[in-house]
Amino acid sequence: MPLDRVAALRNAEKLLRQGKLEPAIAEYLRIVDDQPRDLNSTNTLGDLYVRAGQVDKAVEQFIRIASILNDDGFRSKAGALYKKILKLKPDHEHALLQAGEIAASQGLLVDARMYFKTVADRRRARGDTRGAAQAMIRCGTLDPADYKARMAAAASRAEIGEISGAVDDFKAMAAELSEDNRQREAIEPLRQAALLAPDDEGIRELLMNVYLAAGDLTRARECAVTPRHFKSLAAALDQVGSTDEALGMLREAARLDPADAELREHLARTFATSGNMAAASEFLTAETAGQDPKLQLMAAEVRLRDGHADEGMAIMRRLLEQDPGRRDDVAAVGWKLADESPETAFEVVALAAETAMTQTDWASAAAALQEFLIHVPNHIKALMRLVEICVDGGLEATMYEAQAQLTDAYIAAGMGPEARFIAEDLVAREPWERANIERFRRSLVLLGEQDPDGVIADRLSGQSPFMSTDIITRAAFPPLDDAAPQQHLRPAVVADDGGIFEEDPLDLAMLTGLDQSPPSGHAAQESVEVDLSIVLGEMAIGDVDVQSRASARGAALDDSDLDDVFERLRDETSKQAGGDSGDEQLSRGMSLRQAGKIDESIQAFELASRSPRHRFQAATLLGRTHRGLGQMPAAIEWFERASRVPAPSEEEGHMLMFELADALESVGEIARALAICIELRAHVPEFRDVGARVDRLAKVKTRG
Repeated sequence: MPLDRVAALRNAEKLLRQGKLEPAIAEYLRIVDDQPRDLNSTNTLGDLYVRAGQVDKAVEQFIRIASILNDDGFRSKAGALYKKILKLKPDHEHALLQAGEIAASQGLLVDARMYFKTVADRRRARGDTRGAAQAMIRCGTLDPADYKARMAAAASRAEIGEISGAVDDFKAMAAELSEDNRQREAIEPLRQAALLAPDDEGIRELLMNVYLAAGDLTRARECAVTPRHFKSLAAALDQVGSTDEALGMLREAARLDPADAELREHLARTFATSGNMAAASEFLTAETAGQDPKLQLMAAEVRLRDGHADEGMAIMRRLLEQDPGRRDDVAAVGWKLADESPETAFEVVALAAETAMTQTDWASAAAALQEFLIHVPNHIKALMRLVEICVDGGLEATMYEAQAQLTDAYIAAGMGPEARFIAEDLVAREPWERANIERFRRSLVLLGEQDPDGVIADRLSGQSPFMSTDIITRAAFPPLDDAAPQQHLRPAVVADDGGIFEEDPLDLAMLTGLDQSPPSGHAAQESVEVDLSIVLGEMAIGDVDVQSRASARGAALDDSDLDDVFERLRDETSKQAGGDSGDEQLSRGMSLRQAGKIDESIQAFELASRSPRHRFQAATLLGRTHRGLGQMPAAIEWFERASRVPAPSEEEGHMLMFELADALESVGEIARALAICIELRAHVPEFRDVGARVDRLAKVKTRG
């Protein structure tokens, strides 16, 4: 049945007068629930909750009343209730916001700002950044004439990611200020808008024009973000005589637009003309350099320095094709690069040297490499190239110096056989030079020789004389025909893969079968250098004399039967070789090889290999020759043949096994290569890098 409101109110009053607070509250709840718009009863109920200490329930009732009043347009009464609520709960955010909005609608802007800032502070304190920004935005929009507050509000909008809205706010403020002829005040909102929207050309252009017109170039610089802006700024700076600053603006424009070839070329030429080559190099490419040699050199150097060696070398080659006379300039670039990038520098210098060689200017070619070697003293490739140039150009003195340096480099790199070969050649040429003797000693030590000084003494005494490559070439191996030019025997042959296989020094006593003691006609000489023309002249005596000497030695041993067997074997071998002795074929093969007639040298070595006494050396040379041609199966076959006969010395035997293992590894026969290296390490643990090879091959085999 309907509630009797009058009776309920009378009953509630009685209960209150009797001090029965809870029953009275219950009675008022019945009234409010029955008539929600009975605001007086609701307000009384709220007050009773306050008296009962139930603040949250009281606030709930007051909020209901304030909302109804506010909706009905009674803002003052609603505002009073919100203030009442804030006295009970100062942090009640809904009450603060509603109080702020009501104060704003009443023009009470100071009160409104206070309410919104309180909300912002409380939200910020609890980490609600977005909520705090929204409160500040509302605070900033209270007064359209308060541009400071509006700027702060727009900034807050940007902070929460509302970039578009913030830009619109800044632009609106700038437009309003401009309409009021407050141009200087309009700059700041425009500047902020430009920072938020750098692609908005309208804002940027407007700012640039305002700042430039005012002469405020610093602020104008702050507004420039696109290449076009920086170009405009550069033009203005150039007009007022600030050339350096103008160039700085153009550099920034080029950085932002790397595809602007015209601008980059302009900058490159401008800097080059002023002598600022470092700055010019920033903008140099093959395209911007055009046909200008100076710019081409700079462009090449830039590419070489930043790791684009192929591009840099391509520019260098084009430059030398256009003007070979620039080879010294190219070499100078290589010298500058030597300390920081030796391999790249060598390529540059070698290119310059090659150009000099095409002009038959051997001295300049050698000088280019010599200067490079001042920066990189032990560069083996450069030293080998220098030796080649000296041989081809007949620069004898420079060649000897280069060979000495190459020997030192080989020793430093642990390349004992190569070092020993050249060192022996140097000592044979200049036995009085202590430095050459020391090089030979160090190479022996590197090869594991237990008594290097004893070996040197033996050589110097004439018992086992030093061999000179140059003497062998001139006396023992004349040209194959009258038209063939004289050539020097080079100490090493460079294979196609860049590796090195050494030429073994020719043991004449082994080849001729003659006694190693000096000929009687020269016994009184003090020189340690053997006159090979005399020794080799005895080869003309023929096989008969050699055989008679061998027979004499056999008789002395009282073993004529065995000697006869060997004689028959040598006779048979000579017949199989087509009448040529193993000595002659071996010598002929080496001469052909040095003359570049590889196929013919192979045939000669094969004939020499039929002689048991020459099989090791001939088969070894065949293996190395085939390896140099990239014919690895044939190389392995000949290395294996050589391994089946006794080596002239332990050192040569070790070297052969090392080369055989290397060849096997190159064709993927890891197991066989590993077995050979293990055996070699067991005999000579320190031989070259055999220890490291064993470890590496073992890992490869395990993975396989």
